[in-house]
Amino acid sequence: MNEDIKKAIEVLRKGGVILYPTDTIWGIGCDATNSAAVKRIYEIKHRAENKAMLVLLDSMTELDKYVDNIPSMAYDLNELSEKPITIIYNNVTGVAPELLGDNHSVGIRISREPFTQELCRQLRRPIVSTSANVSGAPSAAFFAEISDEIKQAVDYIVSYRQDDTTPHQPSSVVMLSPDNVVKILRP
Repeated sequence: MNEDIKKAIEVLRKGGVILYPTDTIWGIGCDATNSAAVKRIYEIKHRAENKAMLVLLDSMTELDKYVDNIPSMAYDLNELSEKPITIIYNNVTGVAPELLGDNHSVGIRISREPFTQELCRQLRRPIVSTSANVSGAPSAAFFAEISDEIKQAVDYIVSYRQDDTTPHQPSSVVMLSPDNVVKILRP
């Protein structure tokens, strides 16, 4: 795992794109602060630029670097959620503008998976995480289901967990307003 992290970090720091296992399904990722890398993921996925992509952080302590005025409910949701949860925050700063939606919003997930936590920790930046598929195609449940088109388009493919066939699901997605109103977008 350590060698994989080292190689992935080298690629991410050079503006590259990686294919990697997350705390949910396999993802395509890049440094979330690098506009050129973010644009490249949109191209790889043939995804409309108005379709959001989320970012991963390694801990809640990193959240205040990117979100002004974190709603108090965010801490409870992250702590109490049994499955991975992506929270859409308003007024996000410090990420590539291509990731920002209305009200400068971005979905952010605090990873609970050791590999992605360490990847974020060592990069010292958020990492884009979007499903490893062409837009409109089904998400790959396992590494073996990822298309050759995706595999050939990235700069580095992580070896860690390629043989894992444990069922994984996408995260829950909720929108959280500054006054702690929760809107469930994907249970």
